[in-house]
Amino acid sequence: MKTFLKPLSFEEEKECLKRCREGDLDARDMLIEHNMRLVAHVVKKYHGSDYDMEDLLSVGTIGLIKAVNTFDADKGSRLATYAARCVENEILMLLRAGKKYSREVSLFEPIGVDKDGETVSLVDVIEMENREPLDDMILVQDIRELYAAFETCLSQTEQTVLTMRYGLLGGHEHTQREIAQRLSISRSYVSRIEKKALEKLGVSEMGAAGEAFNPELHNAVSHIDDENAAENVVAQVYQKGYKIGDKVVRHATVVVAN
Repeated sequence: MKTFLKPLSFEEEKECLKRCREGDLDARDMLIEHNMRLVAHVVKKYHGSDYDMEDLLSVGTIGLIKAVNTFDADKGSRLATYAARCVENEILMLLRAGKKYSREVSLFEPIGVDKDGETVSLVDVIEMENREPLDDMILVQDIRELYAAFETCLSQTEQTVLTMRYGLLGGHEHTQREIAQRLSISRSYVSRIEKKALEKLGVSEMGAAGEAFNPELHNAVSHIDDENAAENVVAQVYQKGYKIGDKVVRHATVVVAN
């Protein structure tokens, strides 16, 4: 049975990250080696897929290496949280690679079983947030403040547009065209009202074709080969994501190229 090194302490990790940013390859290797236990933990969820554990571990390690190379400690998250998402997305793209000749993706398609023997589908993976309890508490508070500002910051028209657009207050979501017809205004005017209202509330959209894939902002549901696209970029957006300030409210659901 393969054994892995113990995770680094907070201070050891902080020091290694500092040295890694300065180009110290030994520090980079140490971060990778001491986080292999995390890779093994993520890989266990995909036991029973079409790939053996060694293959999944190798692919997960690629995700870990990408995480170490791109991690930004200044954003406030822990390396383990960021790395877990990178590893999971790398494995998910492998599992979807066998379907690369099909452009259709079923979110409910089984891709393996979890440690309890229960079937795992793509939608189960997408919904895994990897947030810490404190992050959830802060996010809930932000959303409460957002609703409190709703009536004080926005005009009546802006409130109506956002309520209809996003199905707030128990309503149903509407397209911009449907809202335009209901309010007897142009669709482009609805779009401008929506954009202005979101800016007032500090909410910003995430996810656009052509931007670099970032596991902190995106959830990858598929991987495609595209000779006209750069490596590891968003090829298609299934669902926009949103942020309140620097905090992610909903990750963008995307297809990744190459």
